[in-house]
Amino acid sequence: MDETDPRILFGQRLAALRKEIGWSQERLALESGLARSYLGGVERGQRNVALLNIVRLARALGKPPSDLLVFPE
Repeated sequence: MDETDPRILFGQRLAALRKEIGWSQERLALESGLARSYLGGVERGQRNVALLNIVRLARALGKPPSDLLVFPE
């Protein structure tokens, strides 16, 4: 697994933000309208998430979409 892959970094960031507010994957899936299995794939870096889904996830988390794209340097 390439730790510089943006899909992996995005998934790690998404999982961290989700856990910050104490939500399960199931809860985020329900709040965002996305399937839990899809969300799991995104968090594992297996899915190339679309812009529309980034916006849906950000809104569900109460964050601007740019917050989901803050990766460590």
